[in-house]
Amino acid sequence: MQVRVLGCSGGIGGERHTTSFLLDDWLLLDAGTGAARLTLEEMRTLQHVLLTHSHMDHIAALPLLLDTVFGSREAPLEVRASEAVLRTLREHIFNWRVWPDFSQLPDPARPVTRFVDSPAGGHFELGDHRISMVEVNHVVPCWAYIIETRSGNFCFTGDTTSTDALWAALNRLPRLDLLFVECAFPDREGPLARASKHYCPSTLAGDLQKLQHDPVIGISHFKPGSEQETFAELAALMPGRKLRALRADQTYTV
Repeated sequence: MQVRVLGCSGGIGGERHTTSFLLDDWLLLDAGTGAARLTLEEMRTLQHVLLTHSHMDHIAALPLLLDTVFGSREAPLEVRASEAVLRTLREHIFNWRVWPDFSQLPDPARPVTRFVDSPAGGHFELGDHRISMVEVNHVVPCWAYIIETRSGNFCFTGDTTSTDALWAALNRLPRLDLLFVECAFPDREGPLARASKHYCPSTLAGDLQKLQHDPVIGISHFKPGSEQETFAELAALMPGRKLRALRADQTYTV
């Protein structure tokens, strides 16, 4: 499995793009502004989009992506998420006031997109990818995705702070090769991290002590301007972990 970083920042500007990862050319994990970096042909190749939650930095490119591929697809692009996330999208984005409902266009029988309520807390299969969802601890309903393939296993936490259920689920895997986890704020902004339910270095380091595997750990969602400070704190707290500061255009092989 190839995991390409399209966007991984907590903000925009210059080379910063918000959260979106492309898996094996056909599966998009979150649709922040990073997804807008795909070419038209790459957008047309997509088959599924998985959404962790409904915050703008994780869905911003989705409405325009669907508009861009309008009329150029043989089959609908499936957008999968929990019922709570899909309800928010329908009520507040694809409501004909903010944006058209592309699940009804050009015709309900053959739409551009199909919204699929994925089984929160369960699992489903897309191709040879077995995908599990684990609810995490954020200010809106949010789910981590664990993706198991014959070549290896990958997890993206979405936005979260301490969540025992996630680490328990990961420890049940026979292996974990790659983990993308957020760490939005440096420790000096710990109160803000706690209020917004994001990790800071001390809370993430504490939670990673619960993880029994030793994957490559990609850190995402740094707030603009504090990237180096936050990563340096993480590296000092976890010298034995294989930490990577995620950047757009990186590709990881699992």
